Amino acid sequence: MKPRSLEGVMKRVSILYLAIIAALLGVIAAMGYTFLVTGKTVPAEDKRSAIVLEPAERSLVLTEMRGFLIAVQAITEAVTRTDAKAIAAAARAMAMAAAGGVPATLAAKLPLEFKQLGHGVHEDFDRIALDIEALGDVKHAHTQLSETLKKCVACHALYQITAPATTGR
Repeated sequence: MKPRSLEGVMKRVSILYLAIIAALLGVIAAMGYTFLVTGKTVPAEDKRSAIVLEPAERSLVLTEMRGFLIAVQAITEAVTRTDAKAIAAAARAMAMAAAGGVPATLAAKLPLEFKQLGHGVHEDFDRIALDIEALGDVKHAHTQLSETLKKCVACHALYQITAPATTGR
């Protein structure tokens, strides 16, 4: 049997290390794709994607959505009174400052488009507040709110929030 050279052994070890690194990068890429893009969804009966969340997670998401709806109602009411200060206050309540506090475990379950739509709505509320304070144009704020609501409609057309399936034990 011919003895192996140190150079040959080192070459094989290097190839093995590169293969392990490539495999780990593949796993990380798959996890990143799942975490950032797909989330935890299943097809829903009504052709939307059902985002599967634990009860506390579901409650957090639905509470935020109700907050959006409360802000929309308050802004709409303020528009009818041409009350720029009330529009700004209602918009600020759901602006980017209100977007924090989503646990990483929940964020991983949310599809990228869902996260983008929600983030966009928070940004829109920031813009409504800034613009109404700078311009005082109630009609412009109303137009901005109408554009924001298109994101809400799109999100509700694409997704539903559901709890994990249970076995009837």
